[in-house]
Amino acid sequence: MTELTITRAVRMPDPFRIERFVSNPKLGPRLLFFSGGSALNGVAQKLKRYTHNSIHLVTPFDSGGSSQGLRLAFNMPAIGDLRSRLMALADETVLGHPDVFRLFTHRFAKKAAQADLAGELNAMIAGSHPLTGAIEQPMRALIQNQLAALRAVCPKSFDLRGASIGNLILAGGYLNQNQELEPIIFLVSKLVGVQGTVRAVTDDNLHLGAELASGEVVIGQHLLTGKEHAPLSSPIKDLFFNRSLKGRNPAGAVFADRNRSLMQTADLICYAPGSFYTSLIANLLPEGVGRAIASRTVPKVYVPSLGQDPEAGDLSLADRVHTLLAYLHRDAGADCPVHRLLNFVVVDRSVPVSETEAITARGIAVLRLDLVSRTSAPYYDPEPLCEALVSLT
Repeated sequence: MTELTITRAVRMPDPFRIERFVSNPKLGPRLLFFSGGSALNGVAQKLKRYTHNSIHLVTPFDSGGSSQGLRLAFNMPAIGDLRSRLMALADETVLGHPDVFRLFTHRFAKKAAQADLAGELNAMIAGSHPLTGAIEQPMRALIQNQLAALRAVCPKSFDLRGASIGNLILAGGYLNQNQELEPIIFLVSKLVGVQGTVRAVTDDNLHLGAELASGEVVIGQHLLTGKEHAPLSSPIKDLFFNRSLKGRNPAGAVFADRNRSLMQTADLICYAPGSFYTSLIANLLPEGVGRAIASRTVPKVYVPSLGQDPEAGDLSLADRVHTLLAYLHRDAGADCPVHRLLNFVVVDRSVPVSETEAITARGIAVLRLDLVSRTSAPYYDPEPLCEALVSLT
């Protein structure tokens, strides 16, 4: 087999390509995103207008909020970000089973009594709860089975207040499938008609740790984001996987073969907006990610976050690009050419040219586009961002 690299002129945005994809999103491009958290969910929801073939590799390392309760109770990876991305990509028409969608996006009341919530969970499992009762068979039985698996091993101390039903279903499926995420993610994708593919970047039950410039070591994603706790007092020097939330015990993870196979089908690879370290860099830590990216001759695009990112601290845009490349080079090799890892940085037109000069000096093209609207400011407007990405495929 002979591999050819073909270049073409691109108009940004490209109205011809946009119209073609909008007219038939089932044949839309395979955009692969490295992301985590909720920052990309608005873009993912809008992206369904252009393609039903996007690929989302999501971090399962969250250690705060409701995810923390599930991780502590069942010794499992975080599933909250996976659930929210599945829901963002769900088919919103009647074909997408809106009754299932309503159940997955429902949360238990935060101030209800535990006994009342346990009764509500039991009613869902029995099929007598209005939310499960509205779901047709055999989908209802599949959902009841996952919730029953969760209830069977649920500690009496587990706090149901504010719990996401979607998270409980995913957790039950994980426990019901020999502690594997992929089978339950596949099942949920079918239940809600996910218009794309969502995968955990690794199934390993790991936590994030960071060595700070001060020498301090901080373990736990929830302590790094600057959202649930005070921002870090010193910049992050190195990000790594840790086996637990207690003590430094570094661990490795391998980029799954199924994710590597998905990457081989991608028409574009996007380093997506989100918390710089815990959402983006964390996705690039598994062994094999950098090499898999370098092996693909498709556009590779970085879309930096807008607004305040406590994790990034005082890092300039150029600093973030250099840091991104440094982590990719760890796996791809220090001698891997930059163009095999990153080709474009997409920024809003308001970003000063002076902030991008060091990026272009490394041979990376900076695309300055109108990506922030009056209604979306200070964040990206999902529509022009989606149109920019599909134009590059």
